[in-house]
Amino acid sequence: MNDDPHDWHADTRVLHGDSGLSDDSSVVAPIHYSATFRARDAGEFADMATRARHPAYYTRYGNPVHERVAAIIAGLEGTETALLTASGMGAISTTVLALVSAGDHVVAQTRHYMSTAKLFDEVLPRFGVQATLVEQSDVEALRAAIRPNTKLIMLETPANPTLVLTDLQAVAAMARERGILTVVDNTFASPLNQQPHALGIDVVLHSATKLLGGHHDITAGAVCCSNALAEKIWRMHITLGAVLSPMDAWLLLRGLRTLAVRIERINANALALARWLEQQPQVEKVHYPGLESHPQHALAKRQMKGGGPVIAFAVKGGFEATSRFVGALELATHAVSLGGVESLIVHTAAMWSGTMNEAQMKAAGIPPNFVRYSVGLEHVEDLQKDLARALAQAQPERTR
Repeated sequence: MNDDPHDWHADTRVLHGDSGLSDDSSVVAPIHYSATFRARDAGEFADMATRARHPAYYTRYGNPVHERVAAIIAGLEGTETALLTASGMGAISTTVLALVSAGDHVVAQTRHYMSTAKLFDEVLPRFGVQATLVEQSDVEALRAAIRPNTKLIMLETPANPTLVLTDLQAVAAMARERGILTVVDNTFASPLNQQPHALGIDVVLHSATKLLGGHHDITAGAVCCSNALAEKIWRMHITLGAVLSPMDAWLLLRGLRTLAVRIERINANALALARWLEQQPQVEKVHYPGLESHPQHALAKRQMKGGGPVIAFAVKGGFEATSRFVGALELATHAVSLGGVESLIVHTAAMWSGTMNEAQMKAAGIPPNFVRYSVGLEHVEDLQKDLARALAQAQPERTR
């Protein structure tokens, strides 16, 4: 094995990417469950208090477990550094608020995670920041939306929940020509399936609650970027206080150790199930970047190494049939979130109805019979049987 960590494969990096950050002799990283840390003298205290992101001064500023996790995630994304937050939305809102000011303009997508959309629709305008939402698959539309005061382009690909893709390299090049920062939510892909920074994106965000944590037992976020941007975002972070607890940071570290093997299995399961679902008469349409039928499959092949865990599909029979289908599943748990070891499913229209009206859902491309299925580590044949039985039970008696 090459001793240069820059040459390590992801499988090795998730296990050893935090090597050398502690002189502790334990094989498993300890949990530093302390809000504050002792200084040996006044000089050390001054250094601790003034150095950005010190890992052992005060846990709102940093923590030794944070340092370990950040080193691994930054290594996977290919960025200089990373910051951790208490949730994915903590990462998104902290980053955006750190990078824009009153009078600035943001270009974002019409398809974003619903809380991200609310940030642009409802929160930023209250502070004098305007956002233009654009169809993300249309690079020229993104270009046309840029104004002289545009400071940021916010992307998410694959988008939640429709799995529409954004051409990261094209948007990054366009933004760099104009001195505009680019930010992408890489949650649905993970750094093992997609590395936006290598395609020119400035800041890469994650809801680490999902694939990076991988066990549905934490909420966490990550911000991956240059050291200069990280210091600016970190200063907003310590003001807003969306701090990841040492315990959740340790659970995230443990989840990262198995990320490579989980992604390999999840990618294989999801692609096999997506292909199978396309052949089922009860299924109207299947959306998955790994499918040849995906309208942006060529783009997916260019910028993604795998399709990720999420399959979106429409069940024939409308809202009621879709509700019956979701209720009939036994292996896929009816719950929000994605990217964990267990398969999860949501009736997208039912979930989004609490935060979006019918017109907003239609604009976001969410029909009433839409399902978001996050594929886990179960055996693919068992998942297929579970889906087949539920699809059969979902149809009205006369059509069975």
